[in-house]
Amino acid sequence: MSAAQDVELVEPRRIAVHDSRDPLEERGEVSPPQDAVSVEDVPPNGGYGWVCTACVFMLNAHSWGLNSAWGIFLAHYLANSTFKNASRLEYALIGGLSISQSLLSAPAVNISERCFGMRGTLLIGTVLLFVALFGASYSTQIWHLFLTQGVCFGWGLGFTYIPATATLPQWFSTRRSLAMGIASSGAGLGGLAYNLAAGAIVQKMGVNWAYRILAFCGLAVNTVCSLLLKDRNKAVQPLQNAFNYREYGRVEVMLVVAWGVLTELGYIVLLYSLPNYATSIGLTASQGSVVGAVLNLGLGVGRPVIGYYSDAFGRINMAALMTALCGVLCLALWVPAKSYGVLIAFALTAGCVCGVFWNTVTPVLAEVVGLKRLPSSFGVICLALVVPTTFAEPIALEMVTASGYLSAQIFVGFMFLLAGVSTWVLRSWKINEVELKAAREQHQLDHGGNEGDADDAEDHGFWLTPRMFLRLGRV
Repeated sequence: MSAAQDVELVEPRRIAVHDSRDPLEERGEVSPPQDAVSVEDVPPNGGYGWVCTACVFMLNAHSWGLNSAWGIFLAHYLANSTFKNASRLEYALIGGLSISQSLLSAPAVNISERCFGMRGTLLIGTVLLFVALFGASYSTQIWHLFLTQGVCFGWGLGFTYIPATATLPQWFSTRRSLAMGIASSGAGLGGLAYNLAAGAIVQKMGVNWAYRILAFCGLAVNTVCSLLLKDRNKAVQPLQNAFNYREYGRVEVMLVVAWGVLTELGYIVLLYSLPNYATSIGLTASQGSVVGAVLNLGLGVGRPVIGYYSDAFGRINMAALMTALCGVLCLALWVPAKSYGVLIAFALTAGCVCGVFWNTVTPVLAEVVGLKRLPSSFGVICLALVVPTTFAEPIALEMVTASGYLSAQIFVGFMFLLAGVSTWVLRSWKINEVELKAAREQHQLDHGGNEGDADDAEDHGFWLTPRMFLRLGRV
């Protein structure tokens, strides 16, 4: 490779001639257009894309942000023994269920997009979120919460988050990670606002009216944003396979799955357990709620910053480094955090990096699988995260019950560290792919565009080598 390529391994592509063939096409699963022109779509990289960014920001704030208010409702239920014979494990399952069901809905979301379009799917999600919160306000038994706050809210979250997240990358190229960082920060800032708002409403008007007020807020904002958000499917022409199990046979997809599974086993525990940890070290319930709010503040502040530097220094680079950094923070700050000040410092710093998977997964996927395969690949990855998101908090709760918080803290720290390692391996794979593509293009130039000779470049090298792991550059 040339010196310029050695410094910057991945450049945003504007127009690509003689691009590599899609493996799906090679196996005959997708028939390429007969009169196809090998010119890639050029995203606007701004313009109405910023309106779409604002819409996704608000959708995240009124879906993921609303979900984070569960911690306030949970504290109320535990303090007042609202549901008789309900155990802490059941409450922990409800929180995990709302997230896992959103991921389980991925195949149905993909089918809905094919039948009703992106906007119709978002409106379905908006209605489901409203029904979930409004129905939860009339819960009289614990199984009512499982159906409303758990299952129904989770499916509404999936029908809102998945299509919006897959749509936004279509509008950007060089600013893609920045736009995704801004949009995903809505989850953190929305969580901060709704944690504080729900706490105040519960104290003044009761938990049932808190649910109803949040339900109508989400209905109003999500409806407007669903109508304003636009996709560019006509230009991008993404593949709309509802579930393509062959994606699990691709090493790059499985590395993203490993990154997601390991990250979620740590992220869910931090999101739901930090306020409870605060009370376990002698802090008040009010201080614990502030710790949870500060974690959400870190999510809101850190995601745009990570997005900006991802565009500058490489999307996979930042994903790997920030994921590993969160593991270091858990071991270095959370384990010795026995005072309010230290815990606040940990919540803020860890909040900036603990949600890096959801902040960077779509830009990373766009780099790894391309925009055409992004929707179907993202759905397959979401489905693989159902089990860890469901049982992460119960696993941590059992650890705490058996041997205290130290074991859970070490568990969370190592999950993030291992997730960082898996992402670094993905980086090695991507570097090798870039070199293979460069070799194929060079073969075509040397042999007058003969693609048959270019296929010899497939034997260019093996990507699981120290040279690939230690290779510097923007990836």
